Amino acid sequence: MKRLAIHGKEDIRWEDTPIPEPSEGEVRLRVRFVGICGSDLHYYFHGANGEYTVREPLTPGHELSAVVDLDPSGRLAPGTNVTVHPARYGASVPGLEHRPHLRTGGDYLGSAATMPHRQGGAAEYLLVEEHMIRVLPDGLSLESAALAEPLAVALHAVGLAGDISGARVLVTGAGPIGLLVVAAAANAGAATIAASDLRQEPLDRAASLGAAELLLVARDPIADESYDVIFECSGAPVSLTQAVRAVRRAGTVIQVGMLPNAETGINLAPMLAKELTLRGAFRFSTEIDDAIDLLSATDALDAVVSHILPASDAADAFAVARDSSASAKVLLSF
Repeated sequence: MKRLAIHGKEDIRWEDTPIPEPSEGEVRLRVRFVGICGSDLHYYFHGANGEYTVREPLTPGHELSAVVDLDPSGRLAPGTNVTVHPARYGASVPGLEHRPHLRTGGDYLGSAATMPHRQGGAAEYLLVEEHMIRVLPDGLSLESAALAEPLAVALHAVGLAGDISGARVLVTGAGPIGLLVVAAAANAGAATIAASDLRQEPLDRAASLGAAELLLVARDPIADESYDVIFECSGAPVSLTQAVRAVRRAGTVIQVGMLPNAETGINLAPMLAKELTLRGAFRFSTEIDDAIDLLSATDALDAVVSHILPASDAADAFAVARDSSASAKVLLSF
């Protein structure tokens, strides 16, 4: 079979490897589509994602859809359409019973956080534990199902803000996650959704998903205390500083974008006088099931997928995914 493997900075290879054989409790999947995530871009273009450096060839990919190829238990028939919850959790910790994604000791498909690395789904065949599999409902396409994982991230972030029905919401950064947060906020009943970005093209995509106010950075000022809830999806420190100023008193800021793993200049002084709630959002727990339901209920989110390219052209696909003017979510086909 073929798989993608990142060997270092801007070194990704379409290479041969044996077809894996499932052990007890595992299922072999024939992968069909894999989404390129921001972490995948970091691994490819920088050889590292934050503090996690590629130390051995890494197959990326944690956003995927597939069909069952072989289930030794016989419970899943060959050809069954599925997606995958990409996390395996660490040991239970008191206080985190309902937040297993925050436990230490787990791993995630396509991650260099552990050694050996947890190999991802960008391969023709993939072994996963049966509990990670989610069978897709009839009518949900494999292309759309590849959005289940990033949509779960967005739903988790919106859920952390509490009840946002009737709220004025701002989403900073209209990349793929920002677009899905716009959609999740609309689904949660936000009264008005604004989106800001450095480029017009991502804002136009945000409009199609429910953003009524489109703010182009460096052109459109954002007034202080003008939003009830802000979802910071760009990962730029300056955007977090802006969010703290732009949210109302006693409002909420959810940090969704991955901030740099470095000392950075962020001004949080207004947080005190306004008694803000500032929360980080990290992956998700069970929200992938809600994501599948939402994807099944509407085809509006298909607009997030801008390109589908062959996995054998991965270098070109990563270049397209890096250009937010040209693309939103890029899928690799297998």
